[in-house]
Amino acid sequence: MTSLPEKPALRIDFVSDVACPWCAVGLSSLEKALQAVAGEIPVELHFQPFELNPTMAAEGADAGEYLKAKYGMGDEQLARSRAALRERGAAVGFDFGDRVRVWNTFDAHRLLHWAGLQGGAAQRALKHAMLQAYHGQGLNPSDPQLLARLAGDAGLDALEAVAVLSEGRYADEVRTAEAEWQQAGIQSVPSIVINRQHLIQGGQSPEVFEQALRQIALTPPPTPAR
Repeated sequence: MTSLPEKPALRIDFVSDVACPWCAVGLSSLEKALQAVAGEIPVELHFQPFELNPTMAAEGADAGEYLKAKYGMGDEQLARSRAALRERGAAVGFDFGDRVRVWNTFDAHRLLHWAGLQGGAAQRALKHAMLQAYHGQGLNPSDPQLLARLAGDAGLDALEAVAVLSEGRYADEVRTAEAEWQQAGIQSVPSIVINRQHLIQGGQSPEVFEQALRQIALTPPPTPAR
C-alpha cells in the first residue's frame, strides 16, 4: 500500500512584544486553536520581534501614566480597558496580574532569537514564560537575572542565556527582523502571518484562528513565477 504524502506544515510567524498584553491573549487563543487542529494540520510556530516601547529608558515607566499619555486615556477609560483585557484573558486561560511598570523588551527579544536557534519548542516555552512573568506576575522582562531563570525553566541552558545577554549577542539580528516586519506592513501586534501570505491581527478568538488555519490548510500554494 502506498502511503500518503505528509501534509506540509503551515508556517506561523507570531509577531509580538512581551510588553503587549493583547499578545498574551492572542497567543493563548492561538494555542487553543492549535490544540483543536492537532493531528490534522502540522504547524511550525516562530516568534518574531516587535517593540512597542523601543525608546523606553532602562528604569521603565509607571504603567498607568505611560498608557494614559500614549493613548490619550483618562482614569476611567484605562480602568475599563484593563477590565476588558482581564475578561478576554480569562476566556482563553490567561490570568492577568498587576503590571505597575512598562519596560524595554529588547533584551527579551534577543534571548527569544537565541531560543529560536535551539528549536521551536524551546522558543515557544520561553515566550510563554516571559508573558506569564510580566503580565501574570508583574516582573521586569528586562531584568537579565529573571530572563536567565526563565530560560532555564523553559529547558534552555541558563548559563548560556547569561552569556547571550551580557555579551549583547543577536542585537543586529533582532533589529534586522524588526525592520523587515515593519517594512512588510506590520504596525501593530499581535500580527499572525501564516505561510508569509495570510495576516490575522489582534487577540482573536480561538474559533477565528481555527477557521483560518483550516481554510489556509486547504488553499493550494501559489504557482511559482516562471
